[in-house]
Amino acid sequence: MKKTYKYRLARHTVRATAIYFAVFVIVGGGLFFLYEGGFLSAWFTSFIGALIALMSLSVPRKIVVNNRGLHIFCLLDLTELQRDEIAAARQVDPKELKGFFPIFGGYGFFGYYGHFLDLKNLERVRIYASEWRNFVEITDIYERRIYVSCSQPEELVQDLQVLIDRNREEAEKEAQQESDPDDESDK
Repeated sequence: MKKTYKYRLARHTVRATAIYFAVFVIVGGGLFFLYEGGFLSAWFTSFIGALIALMSLSVPRKIVVNNRGLHIFCLLDLTELQRDEIAAARQVDPKELKGFFPIFGGYGFFGYYGHFLDLKNLERVRIYASEWRNFVEITDIYERRIYVSCSQPEELVQDLQVLIDRNREEAEKEAQQESDPDDESDK
C-alpha cells in the first residue's frame, strides 16, 4: 500500500504570499532609496533573503502513506511517523485551530507550517498545511499532535486508520504468542 496526497495552494495562500513579497520589496526598496544603499538596506535585504530561504525549506509538498508509516515531504525537510508510532487520526474543523499561534514557522507564506502554540491547551503542535481547511489531526503515541491539510482528508484518515488497525493486530498476535506456553520446551 502506498498512497500519495498532494498539497494544493489555495487562492488565499497565493495572495498572502504575494503580499509578503510586495511588503518585502517595498520596505527593501524604501530603505535602499532612503539610506542610499547603506548598511541598513543591505542588512534588511540579507535578513529577508535568509528568512525567505529558511522558510521555503519547510514548505510542504506531499504526504505519503505506506506500510512503514506516514511521511510528510517538504522542500528539504522530511517528517516521518513509523506505523507503530501513530495512535489516532481524525478530520478536524478549521474552527478548532482558531487559537493556534505561530512560534517558529510560516503563516501564509506558501502555506502554514512549523511549530505553533495551541493557546487552549498550552501545547506545542506542528502544522503542515497549504490551505487553512481540510485538516487531519494525527496524534502519536507520545501524545504529540501534527496537523496536515490535503485535498482528500477522508481518504487520508481511512488510510491511517488501516495502518493503526494493522499495527494493533500485529501487537495482539505478538502478545498472544508470548503468553502461550511453549509445548516443545516441556518435552
